[in-house]
Amino acid sequence: MYKRLLLLLLLAIPCFARDFQKPGPIQTTSDAQKWADRTLRKLSLDEKIGQMFMMRGRAEFLNVTSPDYLQLRDQIRRYHIGGVVLTVRTDGPFLLRNQPFEAATFTNRLQRESYLPLIFAADFERGLSTRLNGATVFPHAMAFGATGNPAYVEGFAQIVAQEARAIGVQWNFYPIADVNSNPANPIINTRSFGEDPKQVSEMVSAYIRAARDAGMMTTAKHFPGHGDTESDSHLELARVGGDLQHLQSIELPPFQQAIAAGVDSVMVAHVTVPTLDPDPGHVASTSPAVIGNLLKEQLGFKGLVVPDAMDMNALMRLYVGHGANPSGRAAVEAVKAGVDMILIPADLDAAYNGLLSAVRSGEIPETRINDSVRKILVTKATLGLAKARFVDIDALPNIIATPEHVAFGQLVADSAITLVRDNGQVLPLKKAAPAPNNGTSTPGLSYQAEQEAGKKVLAVIFSDDIRSDSGRTLERELRARIPDANVMYVDPRIAAAMTPQVMQAANEAQTVIAAVFLIPTAGKAVRVQGTVQNAIGLTEAPADLLRQILAHVPARTIVLAVGTPYVAAEFPEVQNYLCTFSVASISEFSAVKALFGEIPIRGHLPVTIPNIAQRGAGIEKPSAVAPVPPVEGGLLQHAQGK
Repeated sequence: MYKRLLLLLLLAIPCFARDFQKPGPIQTTSDAQKWADRTLRKLSLDEKIGQMFMMRGRAEFLNVTSPDYLQLRDQIRRYHIGGVVLTVRTDGPFLLRNQPFEAATFTNRLQRESYLPLIFAADFERGLSTRLNGATVFPHAMAFGATGNPAYVEGFAQIVAQEARAIGVQWNFYPIADVNSNPANPIINTRSFGEDPKQVSEMVSAYIRAARDAGMMTTAKHFPGHGDTESDSHLELARVGGDLQHLQSIELPPFQQAIAAGVDSVMVAHVTVPTLDPDPGHVASTSPAVIGNLLKEQLGFKGLVVPDAMDMNALMRLYVGHGANPSGRAAVEAVKAGVDMILIPADLDAAYNGLLSAVRSGEIPETRINDSVRKILVTKATLGLAKARFVDIDALPNIIATPEHVAFGQLVADSAITLVRDNGQVLPLKKAAPAPNNGTSTPGLSYQAEQEAGKKVLAVIFSDDIRSDSGRTLERELRARIPDANVMYVDPRIAAAMTPQVMQAANEAQTVIAAVFLIPTAGKAVRVQGTVQNAIGLTEAPADLLRQILAHVPARTIVLAVGTPYVAAEFPEVQNYLCTFSVASISEFSAVKALFGEIPIRGHLPVTIPNIAQRGAGIEKPSAVAPVPPVEGGLLQHAQGK
């Protein structure tokens, strides 16, 4: 009997494998609704509760008998999990990115472990490259804002949808609808399209429409707006101030436009909004006033409501000490407020059983659970998961990072480069003259070619950690043009010790490039004036070093903001200032091309930089070299307005 069952299973696998997902425009049909109703009637209360949970799943190779895999499998089965948030492991500040093949194999394997199809979601804010190597690379949202071109956002959305669906992810927690009106915001910043509600609304709507046409679920976040905050809700409670008029004119318009564009879900932030809900025990994600009254009734949103990750400190601190089950109480309050799915609870078992107990005790009516579960099931059927839940691994090489996709990402990064200040004495840089080749040169060592660093061009790379990838592309491209360029890396731990050496090199150099790598980082804890918090800016020692450089060689120094454009607000004496709005490798490449006049500079600030420039500022410069003819056809032709 055992051998017969095994044979039947092996014979069934090829049939299963051919039943692949076929992404198409998202449109709910009567068949999807019928499947949801039929399935809902068959589910027990335990199974219904499980469908309302999304757990974290790290895309990596796992042996099927390894403890990590067995734990994943058991959680999916024991709690009847509805979905998985795809992510990767971290090592301190470093993301340990994996590959698309690993991710696709991972999603297929977990789909086999679940009775009902799983929905996979991810934070692909910059496309799959946010979590995976080998995928198309895109810059941060603010770079799109600097281009001022919604067609770029549409192309971005289409590519992300194609590549995400190829690996088995159907739901992107994007776009970010926050208006970054506060330059001190440590957690939104370059993740936002900008500070103008109208422009943010336009970009958000463009993304939603294009993504849904390509079969990808979208999410507008972080409702009711996280742009005007100075705290990181991963660490502490963030407060959204301002009166109702401010919320209606600044924070809410992008969410209203997202709803009008058909956004599938809205992610609610763990922030306090006293204007909407003065209860100190409520954050937006557990507030009936914010979710039930504002989002659902006033704005008329009918789709899935999800909270930000439920393991974040801003939320959990409200419930620690209030009973033995803080995760359970947080889940209960979120569902009572109107949340449909619980994302990444701090304690899955406690949250699941807490919600189950609340229904059994009558605190939450089962009809309320049915409403959410039906929406989840309809969503799964609309995505085609009721008919096919697996993806074709063999198709990945034809979809992920095609030359056209890669070129499009680079085009966006190129178009975003913004020159804010130019004293006319430095730009464009000139390439080093090629060395004469008389046929007698001796080839250098293959792996240890050594040469003394020159004194003409100095690049100082400021980053949070010199072990990171920050500056590597910039260095490579700079040396390709000036082989003897002097490149020095500094971070907060070594900046003070490096200062004498850097200053000597700066005083001797003809040109200094001070490249400052700063982007919002979730949960980043630094000490600011004696308190531990998240902040986006240079810490004391690196800031002092940059200040010294600008004091000694201001006219021949270019400050390159690789990431947040607000760096210059603390250095109003800067004479040459160039912004990329992103730390993506393609943005580093774009910056070098712009420095050498190889591409036109045509970006404009999507935000105001205090003490420096207003939104919309940007010094345009033509390319100093012959332009490359536009690529014909497809996304590139559409984005270039051909």
